[in-house]
Order: sequence, then structure tokens, then C-alpha cells
Amino acid sequence: MDFKELIRSRESIRDYDPGHPVSEDTLQKILDAGRMAPSACNYQPWEFLVIRSPEMLEKVRACYHREWYKKAPIVLVVLGLRDKAWVRSYDGYNSVETDLAIVMTHLILAAENEGVGTCWIEAYDLAILRKALELTDNQVIYGITPLGYPGKGFVKKGNKQRKTLEEIVRYL
Repeated sequence: MDFKELIRSRESIRDYDPGHPVSEDTLQKILDAGRMAPSACNYQPWEFLVIRSPEMLEKVRACYHREWYKKAPIVLVVLGLRDKAWVRSYDGYNSVETDLAIVMTHLILAAENEGVGTCWIEAYDLAILRKALELTDNQVIYGITPLGYPGKGFVKKGNKQRKTLEEIVRYL
């Protein structure tokens, strides 16, 4: 798909077909796009947790109470490893969140390119999710997204409302 069309057509999907699994080949393409994302000093301070076993899906789905979320066949959790990220020397800024924003964007755009729906979720119950995944203090959950094909009859809205370039760009 043309990149400009890809970014214009991508929408958050809130309707999944639980009977249409994501193939292993398609999943690997999506994950590989995340793997290729840039990071500060190329430290790649991340892990991707692919939640797809019924037992783990049940635990992870408890962190977000929307029926559409519970229908997706996969939940992808993007973790950051705070101690593996680049740290700016003069003020201690840790790049983990910037690095993870980039990788999450790569993953959701790659999914769109493969026809797989995503919805970047931040409104999850962090305590439930951390407990379900048995995470350490060093592991930062940056975002989660369901991965799955849109439900039967789902139609994209196609009406992205964005500010104009004149409203957001300043030339200095």
C-alpha cells in the first residue's frame, strides 16, 4: 500500500471478528516491523508480548472492560525496559517512552498494511495488567493493542479530522 494512503486509511478498530485468526505469517510481518523501529542509540529497549492463549487472554482482557476488545484473537503488549534505554547525560532523561511510541506506531501501521485492525489503548487498569503478566518494576507497559480482523460488516468511517498544516507548522 502507498504510505500516504496507509496513514490516511488507518483507523482505530473497535469491532473484531473472533472467528478470523491472524495467520502466523501476518503476525511475523507485523512484529518484524516493530523490530525494525529506530530507537535512541539503537538500544532497542523493548519486548513484544503476544497474548493469544485462552488462559492469558482471559487474564489480560480483565484490564479493559470493552466487549469489542475481548473479541480480538490477540492482544499485543509493548513493554519497555527502562534500564536498557538510552539516558541523556546532562538531565537523566530516559528515552524508553519515546522509543516505545515509535515502535508502537510501526506495529500499528504494519498491521494496517496487512489488513489487521488495531486500537492503541492506554485506558487499561495497569495493576491488573502488571499482575497478569508478572512484570518487574523495570518493565514499563507503554501500550496495548488488540490485533484482529474487523468484524463482519464493519465499515471504516473514513472521516479523519485533523488540523491543517497552517494550524500546526511554523517556519522559523
